[in-house]
Amino acid sequence: MTTLTGKVVIVTGAGSGIGVGIAEVIAERGGAVAVLDRDAASAERVAEKLQTGGGEAISVACDVSDEGQVAEAVAQVHERFGRIDGLVNNAGVNFVKPFDEMSIAEWDRVISIDLRGTFLCTHACMPHFFANGSGSVVNIASVHTQACLPGAASYDAAKWGVLGMTKALAVEYASRGIRFNCLSPGLIDTKIWQDIQAAAVDQEACLAHWRANIPAGRVGTPREMGQVAAFLLSDDASYVTGANLLADGGMTSQLISREHA
Repeated sequence: MTTLTGKVVIVTGAGSGIGVGIAEVIAERGGAVAVLDRDAASAERVAEKLQTGGGEAISVACDVSDEGQVAEAVAQVHERFGRIDGLVNNAGVNFVKPFDEMSIAEWDRVISIDLRGTFLCTHACMPHFFANGSGSVVNIASVHTQACLPGAASYDAAKWGVLGMTKALAVEYASRGIRFNCLSPGLIDTKIWQDIQAAAVDQEACLAHWRANIPAGRVGTPREMGQVAAFLLSDDASYVTGANLLADGGMTSQLISREHA
């Protein structure tokens, strides 16, 4: 089993959804976790749960789009643990709206959280990686880096930007022992999936549609994303950098969409 013993990892957006699954697996694999989320209560709740389970964790309230808050959060993590070995840029927002109806403010909000936030957190951690002579960054992208849906221009632009930055940094800093990879989830059992079902006129038809269009026949779980992230953070992935690892149940490998049976 992949071990993260002795490693300190920051996970952004870890107060809910995929971030919780990632934080749980890191703690279970022996890593110390800094649970960052703009919702302080949610971050604290997750950190307390990890501690109750025997893990080492702290919670830090942080809006990843705010440069000052990011700098303070990273400093707080380093002060507590004395080092930072890994970063999972998971914080993000989903947004769907026709491009011609989208306001500049709506566009800027998605880019500022999903792309700027990834930049700010990574930039703030770099001095600590340099001091270690190593580091691993896992950026949560999306299957939208492979194919798109209508109304997702801002989200897709942000996630493609994250992928491009990941590859550029992987090349730039490989010689300094710092690895950068993307994890691109498919449809995962989070609030987004719950919202999709809630908005469906016929929930059974909705479930049947998605089962038909995910070769694995089901949505993924946050813990499954955590297991992939833990591998990328670990020394087991020492020769993996610049990759975009798709964890989507085969969704992007299917040539065309299918009607449910």
